[in-house]
Amino acid sequence: MRVPFDDKVWAGRSDDGEPGDTRRVFNQVVPFDRASSNHGDVPVIVGFGSDEGVRRNQGRIGAAHAPKELRRALAGLPAKAAIVSLADAGDVVCDDGDLEGAQAELASVVSEVLASGGRPLVFGGGHEVAWGTYSGLRLHQQRCEASEPATPRKLLIVNFDAHFDLRQKRPANSGTPFDQIAHDCAERGVPFNYVCFGINDLGNTASLFAHAQRLAVRYLLDVDMQETHLALRLRELDLMLDEVDDVYLTIDLDVLPAATAPGVSAPAALGVPLSVVEAMVQRVHGSGKLRAADIAEYNPSLDQDKRTARAAARLAYRLL
Repeated sequence: MRVPFDDKVWAGRSDDGEPGDTRRVFNQVVPFDRASSNHGDVPVIVGFGSDEGVRRNQGRIGAAHAPKELRRALAGLPAKAAIVSLADAGDVVCDDGDLEGAQAELASVVSEVLASGGRPLVFGGGHEVAWGTYSGLRLHQQRCEASEPATPRKLLIVNFDAHFDLRQKRPANSGTPFDQIAHDCAERGVPFNYVCFGINDLGNTASLFAHAQRLAVRYLLDVDMQETHLALRLRELDLMLDEVDDVYLTIDLDVLPAATAPGVSAPAALGVPLSVVEAMVQRVHGSGKLRAADIAEYNPSLDQDKRTARAAARLAYRLL
């Protein structure tokens, strides 16, 4: 089910009496116009209100309320000088257990945003959002290739996550999206080019590590993603970015330390520092190859002092 753009969420402090540019992000937000094809690289927020994948994966539910709270956290940040406007395409909501239908609807919205020239930034929801975002990007690429046949573009999937999310169990859940993507790539005869930064070796079974190896997944453990490793990680990331045409970026907030992101289904005992994730996210964005992104697993009911929301909003801001 689609829920329209809600301008009441985009509100915040006004500093009109002060000199200079006092605008905030909420001053830049406009409704996304599906009939328009002139969104020209405008960031477009899309919400995915779903707990169903987390419920199926036996996690702690509450992420369905994330899209609205993430908008609120982003709204009060200083206006992004580099953009004229930020569009909001409303939410796709899964409130009836039909996760597959909601993911297909999300894919349709993401594809519409891309067709308009916009850059979708999806606020989840559980990490089942990844299958919907990816499917929308793939749908758009297939339509482009059908109208203008060309050499298939090389896609890199970058995931910041404590978990592989390569579970093979069906029906699908928040732990299966990248296995679903791997199957989709195999069926279409294209490489499954997936890298996961921040894996917790104590949060993934030997079976998951073996499956990742079979699929030739590249990954870095959380212990190798600390601030002392950042320069090396950025050089490695640059090499990966040089090899591809397009990037799909997905951020599971449980990659962050529990002190930074308590509001997730599975808080991290170690995690990857926010400064490291932020620097790498900015490098992906700066490549000019980012086509779609999402932020997943924020659970407002488990947050403390809105710490997780603020961390997520900071990362979202870097992607505008």
